[in-house]
Amino acid sequence: MDNPSVTRGYGLLERFLAKKRAVKANSLIPQSYRSGRILDIGSGTYPFFLLTTRFSEKYGIDKTFHTSSRTGSKNHSIALIYHDIESEDPLPFNDEYFDIVTMLAVFEHIMPQRLPKVFQEVYRVLKREGLLVITTPAAWTGFILKGMAKIRLLSTVEIEEHKGLHKADSIMYALQQCGFVSDRIQLGYFELHMNTWATAIK
Repeated sequence: MDNPSVTRGYGLLERFLAKKRAVKANSLIPQSYRSGRILDIGSGTYPFFLLTTRFSEKYGIDKTFHTSSRTGSKNHSIALIYHDIESEDPLPFNDEYFDIVTMLAVFEHIMPQRLPKVFQEVYRVLKREGLLVITTPAAWTGFILKGMAKIRLLSTVEIEEHKGLHKADSIMYALQQCGFVSDRIQLGYFELHMNTWATAIK
């Protein structure tokens, strides 16, 4: 794939921020997981993270994919699968199929009432000891993100589709509701506390 756009719509900083998310996500994934399978939920129009991370098997799902396909970077093939995680349909994978599931800048695009179902499915497809990695804008950044979209630093398409920004305790609650236990969940911040990261081990 040679499309340089990493999101829908235009934003001067979108590619830079996608790189920052990818770097953060990669720093949260231990080396021991990389011989397994990774699923990136909400890969976007251009699967930047999957193209720049190293895993034996890489899968991406997004509602922007019109059909299922494959792409690749060097010797690494990526399966791209059409799926809308807010639909009633389960993730199209067997139980305990993935070592890692990532959701980078996706949490905020999901209707709050759909979050329990989404995370139940994530929990189902993760292997025992599998790791979930999340990044999402911090709850207090809403007015900043809208302002940056107005001056075309961020994609207005993406910002207008935000369904809600979440505090750390609401992220923790959503993860616990689907089966993750509190002592296996970690949260922190990056990019001057403007973004939250979370990891959860099944």
